[in-house]
Amino acid sequence: MIETITELDALRERVRGWKREGLRVGFVPTMGNLHAGHFSLVRLVRQYVDRVVSSVFVNPTQFGPNEDFTRYPRTPDADTEGLEAAGCDVLWLPTVESMYPFGVELASKVHVPGVSQVLEGECRPGHFDGVCTVVSRLFNQVQPDVAAFGRKDYQQLAVIRQLVADLQFPIEIVGGPIVREADGLAMSSRNQYLGPEERPRAATIHRVLCAMRDAHLAGTPRARVEADGRAALVQAGFEVDYAVLRRPDLSEPAEGEAGPRVALVAARLGSTRLIDNLEF
Repeated sequence: MIETITELDALRERVRGWKREGLRVGFVPTMGNLHAGHFSLVRLVRQYVDRVVSSVFVNPTQFGPNEDFTRYPRTPDADTEGLEAAGCDVLWLPTVESMYPFGVELASKVHVPGVSQVLEGECRPGHFDGVCTVVSRLFNQVQPDVAAFGRKDYQQLAVIRQLVADLQFPIEIVGGPIVREADGLAMSSRNQYLGPEERPRAATIHRVLCAMRDAHLAGTPRARVEADGRAALVQAGFEVDYAVLRRPDLSEPAEGEAGPRVALVAARLGSTRLIDNLEF
């Protein structure tokens, strides 16, 4: 049976007890409204550890001024049931007051320069500061040996890796593969906002990413690959923030440069903003 903990002292005592027994602890932070992608991270981190903690906390500091914190869906019963089935030992449910004891406005903030300031950082100013701030606090609370994050949020994973290396957290970060619907749409809590006419069109993003990969491998110049990707999304009814090819570290490759790539897309369909990527 999964154990739900709502008090920090109780969480720390539980983790200390495990570590006194020589057990390794894994961690999967979430904002709830969980789906198969989240549960796959619990199973992934379980391969590295003896006990798994997952948190559900809708973090107000990573929502922008035009992003509705109150609209984010909360599904605590389904989340608990799914985490238990996936093999999670403890569900950590902090409150906003316990996470930010001096209030959100007076909270100390964590900023990771460089990798957090491109792409999503440009489209959503302050977003990654909120992510890094809450993840740092969660790491301090849980003190895991291993933590798992999904590769769908490719840039977030890169930011977290830099955060951990720079602040010297003794935590191994593992990235879980993207879990997709049958038509290729990356699983996301935001997908439920899609209307019945929008949902089939949303899978266009994955098809565009595959086309960008194929065009790059065929030798098409990067500018053309990106322009064609953006045009295909616009034609399908998306409002595009970016459709780009980058090196794995998210820097821009030189024309004709060999090496691995990642194609990344962020685009809005109706009122729903979707992100996805493809590594190759």
